[in-house]
Amino acid sequence: MVYAIVRAGGRQEKVSVGDLVTLDRASAEAGSTIELPAVMLVDGDQVTTKAEDLAEVKVTAEVQENLRGPKIVIHKFKNKTGYHKRQGHRSELTRVKVTSIA
Repeated sequence: MVYAIVRAGGRQEKVSVGDLVTLDRASAEAGSTIELPAVMLVDGDQVTTKAEDLAEVKVTAEVQENLRGPKIVIHKFKNKTGYHKRQGHRSELTRVKVTSIA
C-alpha cells in the first residue's frame, strides 16, 4: 500500500490515492488541481524521509469544493462582574480528492 504524509494548511495529513481530505482554504477553484508537499512517503516496506528524495515526489489532488466548517461558539464569562462576551467562528475549508502519488 502506498501512502504519503503531506503538509497541508499548517497540519500534516496521511493520504493515499482516492482519499477525500478536508484542508484549510486553498486558493484554487473547484475542478482545478493542486500539488501538496510530501513530508514522508511509504511504499510497502520502503519509507522515504530524505528531503532530496521527497523533492521528486509529486502528490496531486483535485479540488472538489470550497466550503465552511461548523460554527464554533466562544463564550467568555467572569463571575460577579457582569462581564460576558459571545463570539462565533467558521473556518474556510477546501475538500480535495487525491489523484496521484508519484
